[in-house]
Amino acid sequence: MRVLTLVLGGVALLLAQEWQTVTDLAGVDFSGLSPARKTLALKALRTQACTCGCDMKVAECRVKDPKCSYSLGLASVTVGAIKAGKNADEAIAESKASKFGTRPVPKLLEDPVPIPTLGSPAMGPADARITLVEFSDFQCPYCSKATVQLNATLKAYPHDVRLIFKQYPLVELHPAAAISAAASLAAHQQGKFWPMHDVMFANRPKLSRQSILAWAKDAGLDMQRFTADLDSDAIKKAILRDVADGDKAGVEGTPTVFLNGQRYNGDLAPDAIKPVIESELKRLAGKK
Repeated sequence: MRVLTLVLGGVALLLAQEWQTVTDLAGVDFSGLSPARKTLALKALRTQACTCGCDMKVAECRVKDPKCSYSLGLASVTVGAIKAGKNADEAIAESKASKFGTRPVPKLLEDPVPIPTLGSPAMGPADARITLVEFSDFQCPYCSKATVQLNATLKAYPHDVRLIFKQYPLVELHPAAAISAAASLAAHQQGKFWPMHDVMFANRPKLSRQSILAWAKDAGLDMQRFTADLDSDAIKKAILRDVADGDKAGVEGTPTVFLNGQRYNGDLAPDAIKPVIESELKRLAGKK
């Protein structure tokens, strides 16, 4: 499915820009509706706010984030109410009253889950008491911001925090995400993951194969080896493994950070994550 998504990424991106006009939404069953009732349902979904926290309308979220369970649930209830003969306002009210109408506030740290990290790029001491695992996408603007914030945290805790990077390219939205992920791992093969990581995030709007090759050359990489690795099946499989690891851990978007295996649902700003790190360090010290 991920391989197929790579091929269809450009089409998905186009659809993501046309959510107000598309007449079919991922996972939403419009069967049994007359053309007029379907138009009514679509109008409702284009005006109704999604409750997942994305600040998008339900129809917009279904197009841009088809994995969102909240927009899918809201859409199903709304369309079901339209099928039952209710008007748009009544249908929206019914969906708001459903279990999808509100999203429970998540715990700051969820229960720990196992995340394979062997061979993944890492920064910080191997014996650090705090390990942050970041699932990221090089073309994601929020990931670019998170990089600056996480670097600040690493500097604040040079002996206690380690960062491990895992690939989670959102190819449905970001056409350069897949090749950027491959480039970072190709550079990792030559011990230069972090320089490539830094230059790609610093030049996120310019990500392309041509630019990546130029940056790799500037970084002093063996270009013949880099190009071969960039297009290799081994690199593609490594990315798919990271994505599968993220899916299993419950990753839905980027950036997603786990602290000692516990999903962190707070702000990544250094001042915000500091008390969480301090609390975890204190907890671990108490176990000795």
